[in-house]
Amino acid sequence: MNEFVPHNIDAEESFESHLLGDVKAGFPSPAEDIGEKLDLIKLLVKHKASTFFFRVSGVSMVDATLDEGDIIIVDRAIDPYNNCKAVCFIDGEYTVKRVEMGENGVRLMPANELNTNYKPIEVTPENNFIIWGVVTYTIKKM
Repeated sequence: MNEFVPHNIDAEESFESHLLGDVKAGFPSPAEDIGEKLDLIKLLVKHKASTFFFRVSGVSMVDATLDEGDIIIVDRAIDPYNNCKAVCFIDGEYTVKRVEMGENGVRLMPANELNTNYKPIEVTPENNFIIWGVVTYTIKKM
């Protein structure tokens, strides 16, 4: 499990740029006029006071499109749901996993089929455990 250092969104922070329009993934078309302004914070952050950024460290979630070095946006105001990707606190450490919620309790599921060292984590009443926040977006460097 990895240690996370979150960055919270300040109420005054904003990043605006021009949204140039849609881009087709098929045949190219001439660029249209510059469209609306795009504020990335408004687009990616619904609850400023409860939203944090983390950098992913490790490869246990690569099959869930969370790669080493990606930035994940985590919202603590969203109620966790079955199969969500979430940052969880378990026994003194933070980890990001897919959360399986069922009649028999909670399991934290890794997503790396090529590395069999990553096993599901069965959460028991003996664990010090909370689902810290739900992953809402991933920012990737190409």
